[in-house]
Amino acid sequence: MALKGQRTTTGFIKWENLMQFILKLQRDKEYKFSLLIGMGAFTGLRISDILSIRWCDVLDKEVLHLNEKKTDKHRSIKLNNELKELIQESCQLMGNPPIDELVFVNKYGTKQINVQWVNVKLKELFEKYSIKTTNPSTHCLRKSFGRKVWENNNYSEKSLVLLSEIFNHSSVQITKKYLGIKEEEIFDV
Repeated sequence: MALKGQRTTTGFIKWENLMQFILKLQRDKEYKFSLLIGMGAFTGLRISDILSIRWCDVLDKEVLHLNEKKTDKHRSIKLNNELKELIQESCQLMGNPPIDELVFVNKYGTKQINVQWVNVKLKELFEKYSIKTTNPSTHCLRKSFGRKVWENNNYSEKSLVLLSEIFNHSSVQITKKYLGIKEEEIFDV
């Protein structure tokens, strides 16, 4: 819980830096975190949903189907080729775990890793690899996804409408604030 007056908003990571980070983690045998960051960046899912994914949900699949934990809303997400390749490579490099096993399990293989541990580990990795963002946490992956979608669609209002739907926000204004776009617009004035 944040202290009164403390800023808790998480920033985003520039897409190129995020992709380089994934490759560096793979090179340094941090396969689990390379895949976790890839899943967050390419799907825009919350960490609670990422941690609940099993190999059978994503391995050799075109579409990931799940019910979001926070909203209980069904989502179908098309997996792009980069993510499918990352999933395949990671599975092999992680020793081809059982297909029905959770993708992100603890080092003993007994249970799902927890969000708090992931955030602590991510902060360590961000520092080690000089990844810069405001208040680093797993949420910056979701925001980075949103910023990339917005950028890929020429910063259009239509992309913000789609992101508002994907993020389950009640308005485009909330999505703009969430992605830090509102603040940028105000600064530009």
